[in-house]
Amino acid sequence: MADSAPVYLQLGAVIFVLGLGARLAGRTGLSPVPLYLIVGLVVGALEIDALNGDFVELAAGLGVILLLFLIGLEYTAEELTTNLRRFRRAGVLDAALNFTPGLLFGLALGWEPEAAILLGGATWDSSSGIIAKALTDLNRRAMPETRAVMSVLVIEDLAMAGFLPLVGTLLVGGGVLATVGSLAAAAAAAAAALVGAVRFGEALGRVVEHHSEEAVLLSALGLVLMVAGIAEELQVSAAVGAFLVGVALSGDVAQRTQQLLSPIRDFNASLFFLFFALEVDTGELAGVVVPALALAVVTATTKAVTGWRAAALAGVPAEGRARAAVSLIPRGEMSIVLAGLGAAAGIEPQLAPLAAGYVLILAIAGPVLMRYPGVLTWFARRRTISPA
Repeated sequence: MADSAPVYLQLGAVIFVLGLGARLAGRTGLSPVPLYLIVGLVVGALEIDALNGDFVELAAGLGVILLLFLIGLEYTAEELTTNLRRFRRAGVLDAALNFTPGLLFGLALGWEPEAAILLGGATWDSSSGIIAKALTDLNRRAMPETRAVMSVLVIEDLAMAGFLPLVGTLLVGGGVLATVGSLAAAAAAAAAALVGAVRFGEALGRVVEHHSEEAVLLSALGLVLMVAGIAEELQVSAAVGAFLVGVALSGDVAQRTQQLLSPIRDFNASLFFLFFALEVDTGELAGVVVPALALAVVTATTKAVTGWRAAALAGVPAEGRARAAVSLIPRGEMSIVLAGLGAAAGIEPQLAPLAAGYVLILAIAGPVLMRYPGVLTWFARRRTISPA
């Protein structure tokens, strides 16, 4: 037990600092996510041993899973399927506008096509974890444009279920049959997850429901983790699996589950953003600041157009469209995963640091912009972005 004392002290000190960041964010009306990330960068530079263990990594992963699960509780299965059909055009526009800049940027830097494709995926996929957290912090989960934002995020994550095995096959030099097989397996897994959420929601509700809050808490948490694990095994995002479990549950059990899991979500989510920043090698960032900033500016603009159009499809007025536009700007965990695949394959040494710098810029700037979306409305009224 004596050896555990430094770990408790270091971990406790870091968590206490996160609490101070949350207090500061509350006073300024901002999301605490940027402050958590900054703390992570500082702590990473200090190389604190207590944060290098498996516990912090597991708790961080649980944070993003619970974020998406609790967001899913606010939807019904019918609403989800309706929204996915309604916003499919926004999903196509999202892919076209946000994959292309990363792809072209990588090719312009003289990278191999595989590395450029990975960078395109990194610029395409927004961070479900950061966005869900910021929407919660800013009390915007009930806003009319939020359904459009969440629908685009779900479409992105489902698309990533096909994109990941595709690039994996490309990196190992797989043939056409291997590529088609990977895509078919991913598509079948995503479809099965959607059908399961729609058809078996009532059965899941009966499994979780109980008069004891302890039983409800443990049943819901265990169910979410099992589905998230199955989703990961099937090459579907664990966050998507958790979101769909939340969609499947409804009624009184959904409300009780939300109340019980919210404190656990907040604690683990803070560790997720801390751990996210800890993974960034600050020593490699200096050489990629300029290209990362340029790419961030371009793709923040293209994401803003995506969010604006998605909210327009929902008939949301200009103020809501502006909120949707800035809500999709943050990039995060999936962008780092894609860069990691390239680094593991050894195809482009600059891919990982460039992606890390790019993600860090937008992960910090995105939640701040979400607090002040009015400037985008100002530009829209001057026809910078068409209002329809």
